[in-house]
Amino acid sequence: MNTTATPDLRPANTHFSSGPCSKRPGWSLDALSDAPLGRSHRAKVGKAKLKQAIDLTREVLNVPADYRIGIVPASDTGAVEMAMWSLLGERGVDMVAWESFGSGWVSDVVKELKLSDARKITADYGKLPDLSTIDFNRDVVFTWNGTTSGVRVPNADFIPADRQGLTICDATSGAFAQDLDFSKLDVVTFSWQKVLGGEGGHGVLILSPRAVARLESYTPAWPLPKIFRMTKGGKIVEGIFQGETINTPSMLCVEDYIDALQWAKSLGGLNALMARADANAQVIFDYVEKTDWIANLAEVADTRSNTSVCLKIVDPEVTALAPDQQDAFAKGMVALLEKQGVAHDIGAYRDAPSGFRIWAGATIDTADLEALMPWFDWAFATQKATQLKAAA
Repeated sequence: MNTTATPDLRPANTHFSSGPCSKRPGWSLDALSDAPLGRSHRAKVGKAKLKQAIDLTREVLNVPADYRIGIVPASDTGAVEMAMWSLLGERGVDMVAWESFGSGWVSDVVKELKLSDARKITADYGKLPDLSTIDFNRDVVFTWNGTTSGVRVPNADFIPADRQGLTICDATSGAFAQDLDFSKLDVVTFSWQKVLGGEGGHGVLILSPRAVARLESYTPAWPLPKIFRMTKGGKIVEGIFQGETINTPSMLCVEDYIDALQWAKSLGGLNALMARADANAQVIFDYVEKTDWIANLAEVADTRSNTSVCLKIVDPEVTALAPDQQDAFAKGMVALLEKQGVAHDIGAYRDAPSGFRIWAGATIDTADLEALMPWFDWAFATQKATQLKAAA
């Protein structure tokens, strides 16, 4: 029998999806009224908007002046694939993975690019691999923040400044929420649908001078699709990094990204965004600390994400169930919270252990997470009263 009272307070914003993520507070379609709809992205106005998005990205993320920033097709996935297909193969590569998307990059390098000198350095969900085993004389591909595991690298100290290989970093749920050390990163990718709550479909690719030198000195053994080509005649196509996109972007989505970047600036820039994400994640961490039936999937505190917070059920009666029943228990809680209209899209990623994934990035207001936490106690008690009773 459920003895936990239904909470009185409900979150004002119930969108806790880990991608596409919640829009910024106060967002409305009116914010996009300046979008040059029906105009060519190659017209003066279109190029100006794309260049503005690139310039604001540099300003808010503190990207070094000699790094190039391009808006590319197909979200973060497209940006990572562009980098791997264009840059890898010049030397051996260490593929570092501890969650679904990192594992996907491993699969692409081994099965699609078929690189014979590719080492896999992996860890189970909830853990980081032993980063000391990475050989930075080789190229290295890794995720900064494991979106589906809630495990991030705490900093870039494990990357040597005098590395010989390139570091290719998928930073899609870390950029704008965590302090990326660009001096240690040669390729950084993300999509603006994550931390800034932009619309899906576009990726951002940031290249260091070392990455550009590789592009201009190395030609892969495989053919490159048009949307991956960043050089012509052995020289980088500079236009890509000035707003001349390879394919046609959505100017509505570009306008939405500009709006999010301007909002970020109005808060105080990157430090303010990180502070919001930290405060949001701390609400969840504090709740977990005082609640005995739930735990953070990330086992080490320093590696816990402040954006995609992943949780698991550790109640002995639930963990004693068969795996499919444990999964049903968590999904039942997710369904209860959705039916109550207090949280949407918070189930664990399909390849991850059963549980929950709550977005805590900067576009979420802390008060909404504070209002959500008591609902977890209610949903747990309600689900336990029904599922375990039925199982008995």
